[in-house]
Amino acid sequence: MVVQPAKTPTKADARQHESYGALVWRRLKRSWTGMIGLVLVCLLLFMAVFADFLAPVDPKATGVGFAPPQAIHITDRDGNFVSPRSYPLADGQDLDPITFQPVIGPDYDNPQVLGLFVKGAPYHLFGLIPAERHLIGAVDGTPVHFLGTDKFGRDVLSRIFYGSRISLMIALTVVTIVTVIGTTVGMVSGYFGGRFDAWTQRLVELILAFPQLPFYLALTSLIPVTAPTHVFIAFVILVMSGLGWAQMSREVRGKTLALARIDYVRAAIAVGATDRRIIFQHILPNVLSHVIVAVTLAIPSVVLLESFLGFLGFAVKPPLISWGLMLQDTATYSVIGSYPWILSPVAFVLVTVFAFNALGDGLRDAVDPY
Repeated sequence: MVVQPAKTPTKADARQHESYGALVWRRLKRSWTGMIGLVLVCLLLFMAVFADFLAPVDPKATGVGFAPPQAIHITDRDGNFVSPRSYPLADGQDLDPITFQPVIGPDYDNPQVLGLFVKGAPYHLFGLIPAERHLIGAVDGTPVHFLGTDKFGRDVLSRIFYGSRISLMIALTVVTIVTVIGTTVGMVSGYFGGRFDAWTQRLVELILAFPQLPFYLALTSLIPVTAPTHVFIAFVILVMSGLGWAQMSREVRGKTLALARIDYVRAAIAVGATDRRIIFQHILPNVLSHVIVAVTLAIPSVVLLESFLGFLGFAVKPPLISWGLMLQDTATYSVIGSYPWILSPVAFVLVTVFAFNALGDGLRDAVDPY
């Protein structure tokens, strides 16, 4: 009897036995835009979670209004290499020949030496752990404004870090509610069909027929200005969710209509499986890939909508901070022309939109590997 040597498993054999999640991940890694989007999304979430640690200055502390950004220098006045530092702006001895005002320039006599993990404004990490270390800042604890200040002298970069929490929280909460309601209604409507499906779709068509932007403005304007900020945010989330689930429901219903006629669903019905089991254990896993892609593509829309409503003053009220609320300072062309650093939140909004759209495009190609 001849003993055959054991066959060494090849990469092709491993791919035949890999799970669906591993297959999707392998396809996603081939998409460089999808991977860039994934890295940027992780960085955005990290920025929102650790905003206290990343912010170099207390976002509510006031100072000189519309102070320009402070650059990081590695040379002194004579051009010699020194440790990283920033020179605060101060009035010089020369006068502007037109305005006869002192020319503002870097104060080389009082440099602010920069360092990592420096002490600064105290905060509570995760709302529980008291801390005072910040990622970057001046060693002596003086405020450094890397992106300048707003009209009240508040640090723009620190407010951007804190504003990411509210903007992303609203977007993720709205998309979660929209996904749960839209997916459930879509699957139930497509599975049962008949009169229930007809009436459900008429409701969906009614919601989709609303002009959303005027409706947003009309509903949010009903809240009194004196209402607490958490009530205002909750109302905005409910309004966005109430008008957003219909599109998700229509898409999931279309997928369910096709899946309800597949053999394994009919076999489950034949053996006496309950409707609930069929919907959530047989249909839901097959529409989940489409839902995941729809979620990644819906988040940028909510971020843009929140920024627009915040710019108009209908989303977030002070003392909370959001990217849209920060853009209220750019309402006039004179401010934009004189203080362009006030537009910094726009860059973070664009990066967020690009990150989730790129990740959604990569997932859309990866979730259908066959």
